Amino acid sequence: MRTLLIFSLLVVGLAVSSQAQTAQVTLATSAQCGMCKSRLERDMLFTPGVKKVVLDLETKGLTVWYNAGKVDLEGLRKAVNRIGYDADASPADPAAYEKLPACCKKGGMDHE
Repeated sequence: MRTLLIFSLLVVGLAVSSQAQTAQVTLATSAQCGMCKSRLERDMLFTPGVKKVVLDLETKGLTVWYNAGKVDLEGLRKAVNRIGYDADASPADPAAYEKLPACCKKGGMDHE
């Protein structure tokens, strides 16, 4: 019985500590279209610590839920840059930007 109680407290403690590290941020991006949305939401999940990603195409805001113990805000910006998009004031990686389809580049035409 005592072992079960100790185990239960340990499990609850781990659950609480992992939730305490979860943070949420919204980054301004240069995303243009539905392809951008798919690319960012998919590729950002490869960033260690990122749990969930949602891009609002209307505002171009990329909301990221992440483990603050594994990645920080600057790391999230750099991940967006490596995919080919601006993140806040941090510019896209030029080589990644050039690989984007024309509709995904700044001033590109939305194909939806």
